[in-house]
Amino acid sequence: TLQWETLNRQFIEYEQVAPFLIPEEQQRRLLDFLPLFLKAWEQSAGVIVFSNIQLLASEVSKLLTKEIKRNLNGKPAEEARLALEQFLQQKGEAEDGRLLLKSVYLLSQTDLRTMWNIIGSGLPAALMQCLYLFFAFPPKKTSDDGETSDDDTETQEMLVKIMLNMYREEQGVEELLAADKFQSLIIATASLWDQCSHSWKVPTGRVLRTISKAQTKNSIVYLQAMDCIKIAIQGLFKLADTLPACDVCEAASIVLCFVKDSYLESSALLTEFENNDGYQLLLKILLRCEGLQQNEEDCYLDEILDILTCLTTCGKTELKVSGNIVHPQLPHFDFERTRSSGMTVKNLQAFQVLQSIFQKSNDQHLCGRILAAIGTIWAWDTVNFFLLEWTLQPINQFTDIIHLKPPPIQVQFFRLVVSIVLDLSYVPHDILKKIQCLIKENIVPFCTLTALQCLLSMTKKDLLFSDIFRDSGLLGLLLALLRKQAKILRKSAGTHLPGVEEGTEKELNAVMLKMVAALTVGSVRNTVVLKDYGMVPYIKIFLDDEYYRSATLSILEQLSVINYEEYMSIIIGALCSSTQGELHLKLDLLKSLLRVLESPKSHSAFRTCSGFNGLLSLLSDMEGALQEPPSGLWAAVGQNCILELVFYTLQGITAALHLDPVNSNFFQRNGLFEKMAEDLGSLGCFWTKGEWQIPLTLEKTRTFAEFLDEALCSSAPFPMWLKNCIKILNFLDHMIKGTLHLESYFQERKPEMGEALRDDQEGPQAQEGHLVAFNRPGNKLPAWEMGDCTIVHPGAVCVMVRLLPKLYKEGHSQLSQEIQCAVVDHIQTLVKSEKSRQVMCGSGLLSTIITSCRDAFHNESHPLHLPLTRVFEKLASQAVEPDVLR
Repeated sequence: TLQWETLNRQFIEYEQVAPFLIPEEQQRRLLDFLPLFLKAWEQSAGVIVFSNIQLLASEVSKLLTKEIKRNLNGKPAEEARLALEQFLQQKGEAEDGRLLLKSVYLLSQTDLRTMWNIIGSGLPAALMQCLYLFFAFPPKKTSDDGETSDDDTETQEMLVKIMLNMYREEQGVEELLAADKFQSLIIATASLWDQCSHSWKVPTGRVLRTISKAQTKNSIVYLQAMDCIKIAIQGLFKLADTLPACDVCEAASIVLCFVKDSYLESSALLTEFENNDGYQLLLKILLRCEGLQQNEEDCYLDEILDILTCLTTCGKTELKVSGNIVHPQLPHFDFERTRSSGMTVKNLQAFQVLQSIFQKSNDQHLCGRILAAIGTIWAWDTVNFFLLEWTLQPINQFTDIIHLKPPPIQVQFFRLVVSIVLDLSYVPHDILKKIQCLIKENIVPFCTLTALQCLLSMTKKDLLFSDIFRDSGLLGLLLALLRKQAKILRKSAGTHLPGVEEGTEKELNAVMLKMVAALTVGSVRNTVVLKDYGMVPYIKIFLDDEYYRSATLSILEQLSVINYEEYMSIIIGALCSSTQGELHLKLDLLKSLLRVLESPKSHSAFRTCSGFNGLLSLLSDMEGALQEPPSGLWAAVGQNCILELVFYTLQGITAALHLDPVNSNFFQRNGLFEKMAEDLGSLGCFWTKGEWQIPLTLEKTRTFAEFLDEALCSSAPFPMWLKNCIKILNFLDHMIKGTLHLESYFQERKPEMGEALRDDQEGPQAQEGHLVAFNRPGNKLPAWEMGDCTIVHPGAVCVMVRLLPKLYKEGHSQLSQEIQCAVVDHIQTLVKSEKSRQVMCGSGLLSTIITSCRDAFHNESHPLHLPLTRVFEKLASQAVEPDVLR
């Protein structure tokens, strides 16, 4: 503070004596003061406490202006440039120029009032003259190493920073009009870019862009009077033929800034630009940018494209167009209510440049930027799509040539088309017809694929497209193409033919199937068309390939809506004919079957098409699949995958029995529960020798629920055979309640919070179908903890009892007997209520207990004797099976 107070006092003294000093002495006093000022500034960390700062700024700026003019006076341009360099960069005793420059540099960063004093000194015009000389007249000699010295760089940074601070103010721009070098510099950038100083190109661009943003009415009139834009365009036309494209873009972007930034104030420069073939110049420059390697210089190309995009909204009058809205349209589309935000297209000439570039160029970067620009214009105002499409028809015309563009551009283009539907809620019928022709011609398979994916996205948007694409013939076209591909697949079955179904072609087939699936979802009429085309036998062929299966099953599921029998015949037939190794096929077919069985109307067709026997045959085919160690083909399959197949098979049976007395009676009457028990017992995890073991005294007893928790969740070692048995019994438990088909037991999931998914004694084969507990919505108690549970399928209880003697493993006698007791106790819980016992009437459970558990039932010392007797007594109290009681 003391230092600043001293400086303030010294400057006041200077001001008091200055009027009485000769100019030379006055100048010397000021120059002697400045080092003290700079030192104080440095020592106070840039904080200036100087009451006369505006006056100081004015005095120093005037002196710097005077010295610049003195160094330039009467000298040729190159001499003047050299003199300026020496004046501004000298150190030591003759460092007056550098001292003044640094002082103004610091003062220009203080406050706006100080800046106005600097501007009022005449410095803006003087520095513009300096910039012109430094830019337009490069030095003939450079330093020995060919690089710009640190002094040069520091001087340049200070000069540029002062100019940026001055020229961002309108007052600073107005001061430039007193000098002729302002318009000369603009013209120089457009005419002498190849001859100018390389180190001054970027700084000059920064300064001119700053001036452009602060243009005033007077500066625009000045530039117009000087024909500045006209001359600049003429210069750029010459440069466009000789200079590298990136250099021309850099020069042209500066001129374009003045055209764009001036428009809000006046349209004069834009008119001058247009009247002197400005758009033709831009088209010429931009087309020269084809094939440029992408690097940091692309920013100038992008800047030109951004400016050109902005110019599309620059015009005096709104475009008045009226198009013919082709129907049908989406329900919520109403063109009359489409409101303009003001950012509408008014300059079709500017847009035509963008359109022409896309039509004439195949450069990925250029074409991509054009499509991005169109998307931006649409985003500005919804009306812009209609204004452009009803006049210049860009998207309509681009569709004709899109197959000639690079693949990434094809993807970007069709995403833009999809946005017309998704974002604008408009159905562009003419464009869709052209896309359909593109698909039909299939000139470039990747383009066809991308086009079809575009239509698929639209179809998922609204059911209206199901009608549109049927009436346009697209559905028929796709069915014909799929028939052809199905025949090829059928001929090549079991063999690999080179070139058949590779890469894009295979993906195209998959998307065609997805498209047909989307067109049939919710559309009975389209499903009837598919059936009338005789396509069902051909669609079936695609089931064998996992790549096509999801879409194929979706199509067949839609077929079930009009013919359940045909669907069931196909799915059951495919299940029965699948080989032991086609595990994924079986799972996918079962999941599809479950979705269709959600409709009660499908249950009868399932029964008449031998659905029950078909599903039970899957269990029969898995004989020994869960034995330890696994053998044959099962050795390559993880046990979780096998359990998943068991689960979905039982789910299918449960779904077909659900609330269907006819199916339930059929299943019971034909002894299919007994067949199920036999098939489950032969899976390999159950004991197959059949005799009961010598009873033991149990050391501990766990409930069935506790066993299940250990099998599913516990990290403690647990025998794999018993895990599998408990899981299957759990499936049966939910089947008894009639809820198995509603449960989700196998899910794809990743371990969370450090939890490891255990799969004891299994290798990497068990890769999908991770086992998780049944979903428990609303944190409801599991079935075995509910007080009065209802038995829906009593036959499943009999299956559980038949498996009871098989819950055994040599070397695990204690554990085996414990789980047997837990299961019997659980069965006792199931028949606890009177309602449950009534349901069990005629189920044959008493007979099952006597035949399956004879040894335990008649041996009073057996741990199972008492619980089995209690079950028997509870059922006997209902007199459910008189013959058995006798």
